[in-house]
Amino acid sequence: MTIPFRNIPANIRVPLFYAEVNNALANSGGQAQRALIIGQITSTGLATPNMPLLSQGPSDAITQGGLGSTLALMTAAYLLNDPAGEVWYLPLADAGGGTAATGTIAIAATTVAAGVLALYIAGQLVPVPIAALETAGSIATAIAAAVNALTNLPVTASALSTTVTLTAVNKGLTGNDIDIRLNYQGAANGEVTPAGLVPTITAMASGATNPTLTTALANCGDQPFDFIVCPYTDSTSLNALQAWLNDSSGRWSWSTQVYGGVFTAYRGTAGSQTTFGTARNDQHASVMGFYDSPTPNWVWAAAVAGAGAQSLKADPAMPLQTVPVYGVLAPPLASQFILSERNTLLYDGISTFTVDQGGLVHIENLITTYQTNGFGQPDSSYLEVETMYTLMYVLRSLAGMVTRKYARVKLGADGGTYAPGSAIVTPSSIRADIIAAYQALEYDGYVQNSPAFAKGLIVQQNATNPNRVDVLWPGTLIDQLRVFALLAQFRLQ
Repeated sequence: MTIPFRNIPANIRVPLFYAEVNNALANSGGQAQRALIIGQITSTGLATPNMPLLSQGPSDAITQGGLGSTLALMTAAYLLNDPAGEVWYLPLADAGGGTAATGTIAIAATTVAAGVLALYIAGQLVPVPIAALETAGSIATAIAAAVNALTNLPVTASALSTTVTLTAVNKGLTGNDIDIRLNYQGAANGEVTPAGLVPTITAMASGATNPTLTTALANCGDQPFDFIVCPYTDSTSLNALQAWLNDSSGRWSWSTQVYGGVFTAYRGTAGSQTTFGTARNDQHASVMGFYDSPTPNWVWAAAVAGAGAQSLKADPAMPLQTVPVYGVLAPPLASQFILSERNTLLYDGISTFTVDQGGLVHIENLITTYQTNGFGQPDSSYLEVETMYTLMYVLRSLAGMVTRKYARVKLGADGGTYAPGSAIVTPSSIRADIIAAYQALEYDGYVQNSPAFAKGLIVQQNATNPNRVDVLWPGTLIDQLRVFALLAQFRLQ
């Protein structure tokens, strides 16, 4: 048997012991699966705009993004769901021509009773103590002071006469999704507007112009980011991410192979969800749909991405249904989508969730927006997020096997007589290695039906380039149990 040394020369005569280390059969580890949080920073944030940066945690996100920034709040929501995850920022400065969203709380007061005003801004409770007989102007001042005291809110407040004006910390469309409401927990939890106090809320609006993503995405180079959190739902931003990840020249292409998927969230009624979802068709993007939650859509995006990432990293083929999502407030019961609506949304590119008795949100089905093929015909091949991440895992596993075993070998034709142990492979030996790798993946629960795979696998030397091997890999990914249908065909005596 010829031992395939790569470094110890055959002509060495100096005694005695020489050891060469080769890791070709030892490596069983995978690469780190990183998250990339795209978010805007404030003027006080230290991060360099458009340059990816490794996160050191929620406090660091405030330092790098600024208090109340979308970057800081999204990072906190992500890490609440994936506390051990490796997170990177992609910080963005506000667009030069951007406009900050504003909203108002107008106060009218007669004879006011003492109590606490339970004000919610972006899903965060801002309790405002109200004294008996307090005037409307004094109450407005107290509300503004309470808002500004919570420095990590995504708004600042100012009071003029009897009106409080809230202004988004970051400019752009994200500010329009900052919810303002009273008494989210309701009277059963002690949240009641003090008698005699009449607040009138005008929703946040008029935020305009998101930052462009082109430069920031280009600066990521070929660094792998598996879980990409996007705060935006405008077509320009989503199209930029779709181009960045595409199969022909993007991160899923044969020449790049770094992969990844985008997670965002959209606020709207069931009808507007359908309109939004059917306008997208991207197997590398997922949209969680919701309506009337106090939590902004960009915090939803980060929380859902973190919840999904924690499970997908542990087992990319395990269905995500029932995975809890922390850091978001569920819509009131009347605003939650019913089963028929959720089923429709799952045909329209929109992911769904459920809410348990305690008000905790759970992923129901996290899907991509891919719905039709190039001919516009219905196509479910890329429907499930688990399919995409299982495919990523399998392709990386195969790449690891190939680069470990075949980094420096000679290619011989089948049927040749070669010394045992020599650094020579043939199409047949490569085929055997691929089948063995597939069987290992099947044993671990990522693929299935090894006999059919072996029967359909083709490994052949390229007809025009003798130094190239071409492989047809007919694998079948493992499925997920999503529907358990039972016909209870009972009997009566």
